[in-house]
Amino acid sequence: MSSTPYTAPVDDSAQEQERSPVLTAIHAPRIAIESVQPTLDHGRFAAKVIVDEPVTVTARIFADGHDILAASVCWFDADGNQHRAPMHPTQPPGLDIFEGRFTPRGIGRHRFLIEAWWDIYATYRYELSKKHQAGVPVGLELEEGRREIARAVERSEGELREALGAIHKRFQLLEADADRVALLLDADTAQLMHEADARPHLTRSDALYPLEVERLEARFSSWYELFPRSETDSPERHGTFNDVHRRLPLIRDMGFDVLYFPPIHPVGRTHRKGPNNSLEAGPDDPGSPYAIGSKEGGHEAIHPELGTRDDFRDLVRAAADHGLEVALDFAIQCSPDHPWLEEHPGWFSWRPDGSIRYAENPPKKYQDIVNVDFYADDAIPSLWIELRDIVQGWVDEGVRIFRVDNPHTKPLPFWEWLIGDIRRRDSSVIFLAEAFTRPAMMLRLGKLGFNQSYTYFTWRHTKQELTEYFTQLNESPLREGYRPNFFVNTPDINPYFLQSSGRPGFLQRAALAALGSGSWGVYSGFELCEGEPVPGKEEYLDSEKYEIRPRDYTAPGNITYEIAQLNRIRRENPALQTHLGVAFYPVHNDRLLFFGKRNETRDNFILIAVNLDPFEPQEGTFELPLWEFGLPDDAALHGEDLMSGHRWTWHGKWQSMRLDPAHLPFAIWRIRPVH
Repeated sequence: MSSTPYTAPVDDSAQEQERSPVLTAIHAPRIAIESVQPTLDHGRFAAKVIVDEPVTVTARIFADGHDILAASVCWFDADGNQHRAPMHPTQPPGLDIFEGRFTPRGIGRHRFLIEAWWDIYATYRYELSKKHQAGVPVGLELEEGRREIARAVERSEGELREALGAIHKRFQLLEADADRVALLLDADTAQLMHEADARPHLTRSDALYPLEVERLEARFSSWYELFPRSETDSPERHGTFNDVHRRLPLIRDMGFDVLYFPPIHPVGRTHRKGPNNSLEAGPDDPGSPYAIGSKEGGHEAIHPELGTRDDFRDLVRAAADHGLEVALDFAIQCSPDHPWLEEHPGWFSWRPDGSIRYAENPPKKYQDIVNVDFYADDAIPSLWIELRDIVQGWVDEGVRIFRVDNPHTKPLPFWEWLIGDIRRRDSSVIFLAEAFTRPAMMLRLGKLGFNQSYTYFTWRHTKQELTEYFTQLNESPLREGYRPNFFVNTPDINPYFLQSSGRPGFLQRAALAALGSGSWGVYSGFELCEGEPVPGKEEYLDSEKYEIRPRDYTAPGNITYEIAQLNRIRRENPALQTHLGVAFYPVHNDRLLFFGKRNETRDNFILIAVNLDPFEPQEGTFELPLWEFGLPDDAALHGEDLMSGHRWTWHGKWQSMRLDPAHLPFAIWRIRPVH
């Protein structure tokens, strides 16, 4: 008896299931695109760039085999128009890094992706060149080249088709192999073939990466903070917007371009703070402007003693005529007298006994303010929309810059929504985060849309601390998502260093801030070297937060001239208009800090030396960065002191410096090679 082998019945569905993964693998990209920059969290957030400045895009691009790859960056402007720029391999070639550049010409949200493909003709040219140089017969290769050109003619149109057709005809008329090789290797032929490339195995990056293209002032600005109510000749008389007009020329002449006011809204009376943060205020004490809201209105209103809305508009226009932009404080907190407590009690947190929950930061208590509850049932979404409308209202009044008080204590989704909503209407609006908090939170606020942030600069004093901090700000992800504003002091922070270092200390910190960051700021009184503290605290005695404080801005010992010089030097030297591009160089003294700022082409190269000791002269041997210009150790450099105008020529790598804080604790030198 014979037997028949068993045959399983055909299961078409099983075969199809088996085929599907195979087909998926067959059609999967053969080219890898990795490590794309500039990006934040793989495209979840937008990296920050500046309008009219080149954006450098890099990626690691590679594939199996040895074929040459081509790549381009495809970018979309704020209007959705598509553009392309080529990418090229960088050196050394073994790292597979490609680089491309494009320049956005308008502000707003841009996007980009990377495309890569096999460059068939570039691979062919490379192999043909090698074989021809080695004397290998290339008859078959020449026919391959002719066919590549013929295929390119077929898939092309218009002038490109005509140009490639002419090359094909010329090839056929040539008789000598050497002439044919020369035609196929010609740069013009290669360019035409690139334009007609079929882009086989085309692969696109996994994401469409966002870029926030911002106006220059988002990175380069000089802030001056003042309380309008103190612009008066007597502490008995409340200053007004009209009084601020007379200060505008002085602030402009110091080189500032942003005039920042603490809250200008009505100040509440319930639990109003008295002088030096006392709990009892007299009938004429002005209270803290951060206790926002009274029967006269809330965040949308102006404190009556400052003037009218027309007065504010006049001041904004007058400031602009002096080259100053007015910045306002956006502080989301309320006096117990704020109209919202009666109109929208459901926007606040209430204690079990029915009393309001006051703001606290133990052991500190802020009895004069209460906070809203963003996630209270009644607050969603009405509170969010109200706050957005308040910001938009001030934008409509001509304000394009906002300093935001304590944003890290408000919901992150709120900021992402509000800033995005405002900037979709007006991409020129700038938000500065006053966030002295944990590093991760400060970076996150930058990712969410804040253009600038207060920093840890205030508490960095030693050579090691400053070197490490400046370096961190130049590294990813901070360089893509966080832009520092080096405020030297604030109404809340009277740094310990400035309390005892005298005029040299103020000059030292001004130089470090103005030259270390593209944006920096001072609170009025800094130019007078004010630093009298509440004993044992980083707070000002007789703080202007709680009282009207007139000043004589021409008082002896002021540093107005030096601040004006620093801001002039910043404006004249592009290398100083950013915190990026910093490099530290050797100097043999731990009390001397020596660093450079240079633009990409190195035609603007600035050296900065700072004596970190406000009491004693310091000197040391330092190393001129001749290698930055590709020069040998015995070469010469022209030097120019940008504070004094003195010029000279250095010879050789090692030089010496001496900085006396009694004269000037810093030096700024512009250098260039001797030609």
